[in-house]
Amino acid sequence: MAPKLGYLLPTRESVMEGRPAVAPLLELAEKAESLGFDSVWIGDSVIARPRHEPLTLLATVAGRTRNVALGTAVLLPALRNPVLLAHTCATLDQASEGRLILGVGIATDVPNIRHEFEACGVPFDKRVGRMLEGLRLARALWSGEPIDWDGRWKMNQAILGPTPYQKGGPPIWIGAKVEAAFKRIAREFDGWFPNGPDPEGWKTQRAQLDAEIVAEGRDPKSVTGALYATFAIDENVSQAEARLNQFMSSYYGARPDLMRKVQYSYAGSAEGAAKVLQAYADAGVEHICLRFAGDHSRSLDVFADIRKGLGWN
Repeated sequence: MAPKLGYLLPTRESVMEGRPAVAPLLELAEKAESLGFDSVWIGDSVIARPRHEPLTLLATVAGRTRNVALGTAVLLPALRNPVLLAHTCATLDQASEGRLILGVGIATDVPNIRHEFEACGVPFDKRVGRMLEGLRLARALWSGEPIDWDGRWKMNQAILGPTPYQKGGPPIWIGAKVEAAFKRIAREFDGWFPNGPDPEGWKTQRAQLDAEIVAEGRDPKSVTGALYATFAIDENVSQAEARLNQFMSSYYGARPDLMRKVQYSYAGSAEGAAKVLQAYADAGVEHICLRFAGDHSRSLDVFADIRKGLGWN
């Protein structure tokens, strides 16, 4: 089966470039849906990499679209009270009639993200346990049953309403690509959502993850294998490379060569991009979220054509 294809809205770039108006972002979301993309995604950061709040904006996208899945790529649950997060996600899932995918992460250990956690009053070093407990609590609340909870948060016969449109709540995917996280994914999550590695590396890691899933008594097919990757398309490869490097440098405030070592990215022709997508499909990837380094409207057209050429429609 051909992978589903998703598109990351450029919320970070919009804020960086001093054009935070939402209307152009909504137009891009509508265009993605009209071209047959399967999902629209929004990233998350408060002050480390300022951008629009993802769940708020996804609610607006939900009102302007009808079919695309709506995802976070990726949300940092540890920054949020899980009871409020559960309520917001349940409402968004109802508003979108079951289209929400909650992509989550633990956050990279770099100074600006540590400062973000401090600003939000959340201990950075406790973020993994806080995230896992918070998501367990959210899932319990999504059942609609009275919940008792005695952990970081205290609850006594608490009931959440509304419950999500999707029974049990939206699927929760996690962005991780280190072996130490695979046991956690196998126990806790509905999808694996790394930002790389290359197709062969993805296939190898997926086999390792599958072994952990089986060891937990689960079916590997119950855990979606996804991917987040960045593309700069230009028939002039040197221009594509320059655009991608500039994008990575301005987006992260870090050397682009270092960022490209830890995140999969491609710069080059549409024909080459088609080969990359097919390689990931052959590796078993089920859902690909595309982030574009500039020229979003044209890139949507290009990848719609690529998809058609691959016979993925």
